[in-house]
This record gives sequence, C-alpha cells and structure tokens, in this order.
Amino acid sequence: MSQLSGTDSGPARVTWALRDGLTIVRRNVLYLRHAPGLVILMVAAPIVLTLLFGYVFGSAIQLPGGGDYREYLVPGLFAMVAANGVIGAASVVATDAGRGVMDRFRSLPASRLAVPFGHAGADSLGGAIGFAGMAVCGLAVGWRIRGGVLDAVAGFALLLLFRYAVSWVGVLLGLSVRNEEAAGQLSMLVMPIGMLANTFVPTDGMPAWLRVVADWNPVSAVAAASRELFGNPTGTAHGAWPMEHPVLATLGWSALLLAVFVPLSVRRYRTAR
Repeated sequence: MSQLSGTDSGPARVTWALRDGLTIVRRNVLYLRHAPGLVILMVAAPIVLTLLFGYVFGSAIQLPGGGDYREYLVPGLFAMVAANGVIGAASVVATDAGRGVMDRFRSLPASRLAVPFGHAGADSLGGAIGFAGMAVCGLAVGWRIRGGVLDAVAGFALLLLFRYAVSWVGVLLGLSVRNEEAAGQLSMLVMPIGMLANTFVPTDGMPAWLRVVADWNPVSAVAAASRELFGNPTGTAHGAWPMEHPVLATLGWSALLLAVFVPLSVRRYRTAR
C-alpha cells in the first residue's frame, strides 16, 4: 500500500488509488490460486447450464424466424455469467467484512477507493475465466462466432464491461450484509432476474406486460448485444428499443450502474463499522 500527503495533486491521488487497487486485485487473484474449487465452480456452472438447456430443453424450443437454438442459447449464458458478478463480488466482500479484513484495510494508509475498486477488478478477472470456459463449452456443442473478429472482440469486451459494472452492485451488497451466508443467499434474487429475460427463450411468447419487463431487463440487452456481435440468431420479432439497439442499451445500463454504485460503494466502505 502507498501513502500520500495532503498536498499531493489530483492526478497523483488517482495513481495512488489505482496502485493500491491493483494490490487488492493481486491479493484476490492469489486467493483463487489457493481455492481451485471456486475456479472449478465458476467454469462448471455455465457448462452444466449449456448441457441442460442445449440438449434437454433445446429440442422443444423453436426460434422465431428459425436458427439453431444452441447458437441462440450460448450468448444468453454469457449474459448470465456477466450478471453473476453480483453474487461473486458480494460473497467475497461480505466474507472480508465479516472477518474484520475490511477494518484492517481501513487502518492502512491506502486510498479509500482502492479496496472496492480492487474487489470489482478481481471479480471481473473471475468473470473472464467464466467466459473462457463458457466459450469452450459453447464451441463443443455447436455454437459459432458468425461475425467478424472485431465484432467478436467487441462482444467479449461488452460482456466484461457489464460484469465489471454489476460487480459494483455486489460490492455494495457485500459491505451492507457483512455476512458470508447472507451474501450467498443473494443468488436467489439474481437468478430470477436472469431468467426473466431473453437468456433462454425469446420474449415474443410472453404476455405483453411481462415481455415489456423482460425487454427492458439489462440482462436481455447484454444477451441481445452478444448475439448481434457474434452473428447468432436473435429470436426477436418485435421492436422494443433495447432489442433494436442492444449494444447502446448495454453501454447505457453499464454507465448507469457505475454512476450509481461506485460512489455508493465507496461511501459505504468509508462509513461501515
């Protein structure tokens, strides 16, 4: 951890915060090295969902306009992996808070932004591992990237951006609940949000009021953006704005989440006792 005097400039303080934040990222990544079970879980969960929906339910699902269901499914699972950043970040932060680690961090001459930033950054690295495992599994079951290389890179970059944005939601929740078991129960809240979207099935067959909710769900925008950039079937026949402009919608949702939850998380970290 580094230290600055009260007379240091703004840019120096930003550098200080980034340096200390990267220290927290490195600390959390080193923790993953000693917790192989957690890494296996991050990779295995999307694989199980791919096999379950791709082979068990996939034969009964028809896409509007045609197209291979597995190519429709895999981008939706990418969106689920991105949304699960809430759970991952909340669990790690709540564990540290419950064990008094956060109190020790606050006693150090470190930037108050560094610890939340480090946890969000480390969770994004964990998300990248999940995306890699999901991509390998998707290729094995028949998913293909039909667009260009630049579009594919943009697709994965957009997924990482959304994962990073929602991880700040998890940081705030973890600092608030301060209990590992309570944070683990958050999956019961995140799962319905991921299901009430176009992740597994198109929203066209839903009742009108429910379709509106699903179309404006941020997870739906991420899934639709991934399908568009990867060149996969969209399965959408109606014109809700987020479904017509999913990349813009995803960028907008990510910016909104960061604008709201970064300052709230930093403030909570500073004032939590």
